[in-house]
Amino acid sequence: MAFVRRKGNTYFLVHNVRRQGKVRQLHLARLGERPRITDDVVRKVSRNHPFLDVDWSRLREQVNSRVELFDIRSPYVQNLMHALRNLNLDLADLSPPMLVLADRSNSSRELVTQLRLLRSTLDIKLDQFERSKPNGLESGRMFR
Repeated sequence: MAFVRRKGNTYFLVHNVRRQGKVRQLHLARLGERPRITDDVVRKVSRNHPFLDVDWSRLREQVNSRVELFDIRSPYVQNLMHALRNLNLDLADLSPPMLVLADRSNSSRELVTQLRLLRSTLDIKLDQFERSKPNGLESGRMFR
């Protein structure tokens, strides 16, 4: 039976196997600091370990219930806040004209696509926050 294990700040998908009478952990996938069971993880594990029977729906449910967004002091929320601050600073420093001039592999097109995806995600999340009106926020304050 596969399960998610945390080692330090990193999560792994592991499976216990018995070899020569001893239990060993087989590392199936590295899930990172925020564990996610993506379709890519499912494909890689299924390809690399074809005889392993994994209950993917149970694992996804287990992983989805781990995120501690409700606690502002949780390491996940603190890392998210730090990443958002750094992203804002990096985007402020980004110079589109210089990027277009230096672009030889059309990476600027990919960057623009990712920025549009980020904008869409932010619009959706801000709309969700505005509709939920969480406690502790100023009553007239909008998120946009």
